[in-house]
Amino acid sequence: MDISNLDPDLAALLEDIPVAPSAPSLDLFDDLGDDILLSTAPEASGSSERTASRVDLTVKEFPKIEHFYNDTPHTYFDSADFYKHVLKNCGETAQRLHNMLTKYLTTRDPKDRMEYRQRILTNYWQFIATLVLKLPSDESATEKRYALRYGLLLPTLLTATQKDTFAKIIDENTYKEPVYYLDEWFQAIATGEINTSSTDEVRTKQKNITGHFQQLYNKAQGKLQSAENLLRAKSDERTSAEELIKNQLYDLFMHDNLTGFAGIKAPFTETQKRGINDVGEALRRLLSLDKELVGFYNEYQRVDEDVRSLQEKIDASGDGELNVSDVNAELDTVRQMVKMACGRQGNHFPILSREFFHSLPNEIGTRENVLHIMKWIESVDPEAYCRQYRSQLNRIPPFVLLVPSYGDIGFCWEPFDRYNRVTSRGRIIIPMYTKNLKNALLTATADLRWQVAKEKASYYWMEEGLTGNYYQWFQAQKLKGDVKEFFIEDYLLWMNKESEGIQKLDREVRNVFWRFMPFSKAIKDELKTRAPVYQELCQKDLNRQMSDGY
Repeated sequence: MDISNLDPDLAALLEDIPVAPSAPSLDLFDDLGDDILLSTAPEASGSSERTASRVDLTVKEFPKIEHFYNDTPHTYFDSADFYKHVLKNCGETAQRLHNMLTKYLTTRDPKDRMEYRQRILTNYWQFIATLVLKLPSDESATEKRYALRYGLLLPTLLTATQKDTFAKIIDENTYKEPVYYLDEWFQAIATGEINTSSTDEVRTKQKNITGHFQQLYNKAQGKLQSAENLLRAKSDERTSAEELIKNQLYDLFMHDNLTGFAGIKAPFTETQKRGINDVGEALRRLLSLDKELVGFYNEYQRVDEDVRSLQEKIDASGDGELNVSDVNAELDTVRQMVKMACGRQGNHFPILSREFFHSLPNEIGTRENVLHIMKWIESVDPEAYCRQYRSQLNRIPPFVLLVPSYGDIGFCWEPFDRYNRVTSRGRIIIPMYTKNLKNALLTATADLRWQVAKEKASYYWMEEGLTGNYYQWFQAQKLKGDVKEFFIEDYLLWMNKESEGIQKLDREVRNVFWRFMPFSKAIKDELKTRAPVYQELCQKDLNRQMSDGY
């Protein structure tokens, strides 16, 4: 193909696209070998140390991000062979994608361009289905991971500055936080570190015994975390009882001198005599608490043994084939997620290109940028990623899947795992190339908050708690439409405006949010100096505390 007569921009875009000859130029007929079957070994999932997928209830906040990008870019995107390495060994799907992309970039007819753009969407996801299975063993795995992670197939589709920005993105999840790029997500699904996403649109059939073990394992994990919470609470209760006895004994052995006798201590007072009996009762209660602690510890050990046993059975029964089917099922689900992130009228083009990508470095949905915003969200709404179990409020940040998409909609896919409602993570999806990353994360967080509150209230979600109180206001206003969408819009105002003292919400909505999604103490203290309405809400807090109804 002679590109000398083409528009300079198109010619630049095509500089490292191999021209499609009549005969296949790529390695189209490489079959999948046994070596691509994905391991379920514990080492593969990093189970010997803290991982991003595991919930750690001792972590109370997101880390402060010090470095958002590497100082020096890598050179993969400078290679003239990057595109060839991405497509290599991916069979006919790579050839079809290559042919359609070439037509799209070279046609001058707007109608043809639109048609080719639609076809690229189908060809791209067919290609990705092949590429994902090549990642564990392909000699060009790094290029393929970048292509999957960013939708970056052809570096010349970006400007030099954009290419440099993507080459500086930090690859490793050094923070061990549950924020995943797409290639990391599929790796975790393949190794069994993370379960496949549940969906009504994409149903997976677990015919393998490993699937049954995985469900039992998830339930056992929830019981284990519950047992640990009970053990911790009982330990704290015993510690409080011990401190009380120490104070009683201290008071018991404090004696004044007898009047007129230096160095001679007075007898026990009547209060101290009663204290001796009280100490006896306290010691008996302490023994009872200790006995209960032993019982909780034994229960924890029993459940922990169940978890270990199920993990061993999962590892032993893993045959690789289940992993491949799980990855394929998850791929179908992710494709649905990407469509939803774009919406009906959004830009569904799947390949990173300067034609559509206009984000600045701090606006790209990188792991560091996302964690930075989530830390801000928690500073305003401290319970944003918390779930209550019995009387314990547990901080359980959701899985965050970063999808290479031009969509603007962040949303919650699952509020928690259906087999472990106690300590499993929810799942939210964030498009990486959205126009407003902060609002995408706020939208997803609001969706997560709504779904968690709704599941907690169960049949009474229209009557109780956050959803019930908001729904009753919604009905009283005689509003039409999806109540959750109204809630999400109001949550954005709550976080962006009300937290700054700018009153934008209906008075009743503000009351509901103040009680069920309270700001941090620092923000409350600041707001009550701004306007009487906030001062009144703070006074209601005090009244509820005094009546033990808060």
